[in-house]
Formats: sequence, C-alpha cells, structure tokens
Amino acid sequence: MTIKISTTARNAACDAIVDLLDAGASFGKIRIYDGTQPAGPGTAVSTQVLLAEFTLEDPAFGSAATGVATLDATPVLSTTGLAASTATWFRALDSNNVAYIDGSAGTSGTDLILNTATISVGVTVEISAGTLTMGA
Repeated sequence: MTIKISTTARNAACDAIVDLLDAGASFGKIRIYDGTQPAGPGTAVSTQVLLAEFTLEDPAFGSAATGVATLDATPVLSTTGLAASTATWFRALDSNNVAYIDGSAGTSGTDLILNTATISVGVTVEISAGTLTMGA
C-alpha cells in the first residue's frame, strides 16, 4: 500500500522546508548552475558552473496551500550573469550557505522559471516563478 498524507500535513512539511531558507542572519539565496544536477542538496557541486546568484526576500516563500509553496518574486528577483552557459538547475540555500532545495531551472516546464536559460556575463537574469510541491 502507498502512504498518503493529509493536505494539512503536506502544507506543514512544505512550510517547514521553505522556512529553512529564512534561517540565519541574512537573506537566503538561489544559485543557478549549468550541467547535471547533483543527487541532492547534500551533494557538493563539482564541475557545474555557477551562472547567477539571487538574493531572496524574507520570507522567501508564501505559506503553502494544497502542498505547494510559491516563491515570493515580487518585486522581481533580478541579478546579472556571472558566467556564460545554459541554466539547467538551481540550488536554494540559507544565508549560512546551507543547501536545502535543488530543482530544475529553465524558461518553462521546470521548478524554477527564468526569463532566459542562456546566461551570459553581465546580462540580466530574472526569476519569473518558482514553487516547492509536497506530494500527497
């Protein structure tokens, strides 16, 4: 049999995870990388190139509803490219650089939506939307 959890439990779990990004003395961040996404947030970045880094709002996400927390992207989260390549994944960290969330990044059909996946040095990169979903 498959374990299922209530919407209340899904919301609580989702909120607890995204609240970790707000820990520490400063704001959380999202880093955008190229290449293959590692096994998870506990796996070190090796050959992937850091393409951009965003500073998040505090709180970084709104409260979860039906197991989904939505990234606060108002005002628009914007930064400039640090290197040139194609964005494929992101890592979300707290202000102490502890990683909690990895996910896909691109212009559509990904966990984190960017205005462009083709990043160049000095070019503006924006996050259009992002969500964390806790399965039922």
